[in-house]
Amino acid sequence: MSSTTTRGLVELLAPIPGWTLPLAEVPDPVFGQGLAGDGLAIDPTGEVLHAPCDGEVVLPGAARHALSIRAACGEVLLHVGIDTVRMGGEGFRVLVQAGEQVRAGQPLLEFDLALIARRAPSAVTPIVLAGQGVARIRERITGRSVVVGERILLLDGAGGASAPVPATQATANGSTGADGPGARRRYRVPFDHGLHARPAAQLAAALAGIDADVLVHVRGRQASARSTVGLMSLGVARGEVVELSATGAGSAAAFAAIERLLGPALAPEPPPRRSSSATGEQRRLSVPRRGDRLRGQVASRGLAEGVAFHWPPAGEAVVPVTTPHRAAASPGAEQARLTQAIAAVRRRLAQLAEQGGEAARGLMAAHQVLLADPELQEKAAARISAGTTAEQAWGEALGGAADALASMVDARMAERRADLMDLRQQVLQVLAGRGTEPTTVLPESAIVLAHELLPSQLLALDVQRLAGVCMAAGGTSSHVAILATARGLPMLVGASAAMLGIAAGTPLLLDAEQGELLVDPPVQQREQLAERRERRALRLAGDRARALEPALTRDGARILVYCNLGAASEAVPAVAAGAEGCGLLRTEFLFLERQVAPTIEEQRQEYQAIATGLAGRPLIIRTLDAGGDKPIAYLPQPHEENPALGLRGVRTGLVHRDVLVAQLEAILAVDPPGQCRVLLPMVTDLSDVRTVRALLESLARSAGKPVPALGVMVETPAAALLAAQLCREVEFLSIGSNDLSQYTLAIDRQHATLGARLDALHPAVLALIATCARAAHAHGRELGICGAAAGDPLAVPALIGLGVHELSASPAAVATVKGRVRALSLADCEAFAPGLLDLPDAVAVREAVAAWLARQPGFEGDA
Repeated sequence: MSSTTTRGLVELLAPIPGWTLPLAEVPDPVFGQGLAGDGLAIDPTGEVLHAPCDGEVVLPGAARHALSIRAACGEVLLHVGIDTVRMGGEGFRVLVQAGEQVRAGQPLLEFDLALIARRAPSAVTPIVLAGQGVARIRERITGRSVVVGERILLLDGAGGASAPVPATQATANGSTGADGPGARRRYRVPFDHGLHARPAAQLAAALAGIDADVLVHVRGRQASARSTVGLMSLGVARGEVVELSATGAGSAAAFAAIERLLGPALAPEPPPRRSSSATGEQRRLSVPRRGDRLRGQVASRGLAEGVAFHWPPAGEAVVPVTTPHRAAASPGAEQARLTQAIAAVRRRLAQLAEQGGEAARGLMAAHQVLLADPELQEKAAARISAGTTAEQAWGEALGGAADALASMVDARMAERRADLMDLRQQVLQVLAGRGTEPTTVLPESAIVLAHELLPSQLLALDVQRLAGVCMAAGGTSSHVAILATARGLPMLVGASAAMLGIAAGTPLLLDAEQGELLVDPPVQQREQLAERRERRALRLAGDRARALEPALTRDGARILVYCNLGAASEAVPAVAAGAEGCGLLRTEFLFLERQVAPTIEEQRQEYQAIATGLAGRPLIIRTLDAGGDKPIAYLPQPHEENPALGLRGVRTGLVHRDVLVAQLEAILAVDPPGQCRVLLPMVTDLSDVRTVRALLESLARSAGKPVPALGVMVETPAAALLAAQLCREVEFLSIGSNDLSQYTLAIDRQHATLGARLDALHPAVLALIATCARAAHAHGRELGICGAAAGDPLAVPALIGLGVHELSASPAAVATVKGRVRALSLADCEAFAPGLLDLPDAVAVREAVAAWLARQPGFEGDA
C-alpha cells in the first residue's frame, strides 16, 4: 500500500478505525490549538495503530503511547489518547523498532482501548504534521467514520521534514563547539512526565516568530527545540537537567521565552571530575546493571537461576485485528475462514490440555467453553454479514466481551479478560497463516521477561528449558499464575518495567519467595540460591506427602486449612490437595458473560456439584459480589466516578433483591442441609446484615430448611472496627485480606507503580486483623482469612499468632500452608505476633518474621 498519488500529492491513511474529528475538538489545548502541528484526530474503535504512510519510525524515548513517521511530507506524529503518558506504557505494546522503514498500513503498536478509557481523559488520537518543513494540508476528512487504510488527509507533495538534528559527542565543557560563548544555559525539566508531547509542543510554540536556532542537549544527544517529535525522541524525564543553546539575533528573546516555560536557568555546571561511577540520577535513568535488584509481586513461589529471554521474541509480534491490505471476501468465505480457524484452535486447546496436567485441563476446558460461546459466535457472524473480515469480526466480538471484564476492581475477575484476549490472539494467529504450533526455541534455563504472558503461550513453552517468568503486567490470581503454580514454575508479576531493558542472555536469579529479580548476580549469591532451592524442594516434597493430614502446630493446636474456589471443576482436586473445606466460593463465575441471570436451578446444580466434590466438608458461599466496578449486562447500574467506593457487594444484592433471593434459595436447596454457609461481601454496618438475615430466615422457613450459618467479609476498616457488633449478629467472620489491605492503605490493587506495596503484613492491616480476632474470640465466633495472605507462608505465624485459626488459600498452596503450620508453636506465635504491630511498614514486618522463623527450634528451610 503506497501513500503517494500519481498527481504529485501525498495522502495519509487512517491508522485506526473510528470517528474523525478536527483538532479543535480534541480535549487538550496543545493539540486543540494546533501547537503540536496541523492535522486531525480519530476517536478509535480498534486497538492496533497502523502506519498512515511510508517512512521511518521515530520512537520518542521510552514512551509507548506515541510515535512518529519520518516521511516525504514531514514528521507525522501519532499520539494514542490524551494524557496517556501518565499510564507509563501500561496497556501499550510497540510492534516496530526505532529507525525501521515501514509501509503504509503496517501495524506499529497495539493498545488496550478499555484501559485507556478507564485511565486517561480521552482515547482520542491526534494525527498531526509536526516540526518544520511539513507539507501543506489540501484536504482533510472529518466528521465521519473511517476504517484503517482509508484516506484522511491529502497533502502537497513538495513538503519535507527537516532532518532531525544528529546526536553529537559533547566536549569536556558540555559544548559542541558550534555555538558562541554565553549562548548556552542549563535547566531542570519541571514537567511531571518529562518532555512528552504537551510540553514539547509548548516549548516549540514558545519559540514561534523568534529569530534564533535553539537546540536541546542531553546525554550526548540533541534536537531542535522547534521540533515536537525531536524533543520527544530525547526521552527526557522529569527533574533531568538539559542544556539549551541558541544562536542568532533573537537568542536573548529565545531564552526569555524558554524561562517562562522551564523556570530560571541553573548555575553553570562545574567542570566534571573524572570518575567511573554513575550518579544516582543516571542509574535511575539507565537500564538495569549488574547487581541490581528489581521488585515484583510473587504470583508463583519458587527460586530459579537462568538467563534472560524476552517475550515476544523477534517475529512473534501480536497479530493485528484489522487487515487493511486485504478486503473482505464474501460473507460465506469469511465465515468459513473463521470456522476453520476456531476449529484449529480447539484442536490445539485439546492438545495443551492433554500435555499440561490437571490445572491445564481445567483451564483449557474453560477456554473451550468460551471458544464455543454462542453469543460470541453470533456477534462475529453478524459483523461478517455486515461486510467485515473474519479477523475484524472475531477481534471485535471478543474485544467487547473483554471490555466488560477489564473495568472490574476484583482482581480475579478482571484478569479473566486475559483469557478472552488469549483466545482472540490464537484465532487471529491462525487466520494470519501462522498456525497453532509454537515456533519459539528457548535457551537452556530461560527466565522469560515479558510485559504479559498469556496462558496458552506459557503452556506452549518448553517446560524443560523454562526456569521462570517475570512480567511487568498481570496479577497474582490470573490464570497464567495458576498454571505457573501448578507447574512449580517461579513467577513474578507487576515487576519493574526496567526489567524489559535487560539484555537477552544476561544471567538472572529469580527469587519468587522474596519478590526479587537479581541481575547478573555474583557467585556468592548464586551459591546461596542453590542451597535455598535444595532446602525448598525437600520441604515441598515433605509437605505434599502429608497434605491429607490435619495441620497441627508443634504444641498440638489445630489450624483449619481451607481453599478458595471459583468453579465446580476445582472442588475434587482441591480435596486431593489437602483442603479441609472451601473457605470462599466466588459465585461470579455463574453470573458473568451472559445476558440473563442464572436460574435458581442452574445455581443449585453448580453449588450441589461443589458440595458433593467436597464430600461433606464445609462450603462457604459468597453471595454475588458485583456492582458498579463489575458491570453485568442484566443488572443496570448507575455510572460511578469511583466504583470501588460505590454500589457493590451486598449493597448491590439489596438493590437487586430478586437476584439475591434467587441465590439464597439455590443455596438452601443444596444437600445435605448445613454443609453450606452464606458469606456477605462488602459489609460496612449492621443494618444490611440484619436485612439479609431476616430474608434468609424467611426463605428457610418457606422451604422447610434449617437456617444456614451467616457470616460477613471483613474487607473495610469499618467492618474491622465494628467486628464486636457484627459478631453479635453473625456466626463467623471472614477477612478478605486483599480488599482490606487496599482500603486500609489507600492503594489500588491493580496500581502499576504501587501494587508491590499493597501488603497484608502492613502493621495497620495486622492491627485490624487483631481487632477482629479479639472480637471473634470474645463472642465465640469462627474467624477465617480468605485473601492472598492466607497462602503466604511468611504470613502464617503472624496470622495465627494474632488469633486467626482458619486459613483459606488457593488449592495449590494448601500443602505448603499446612507444612508451615506444623513447623510452628502456637504459643510462640502468640507471644511474637503482637510486637509486629509496632513496626513501621510491611517490609520491616517481613524481615522480622523471617528472622524470627530462622531462630525457631526445629524449623527447616528458609523463611
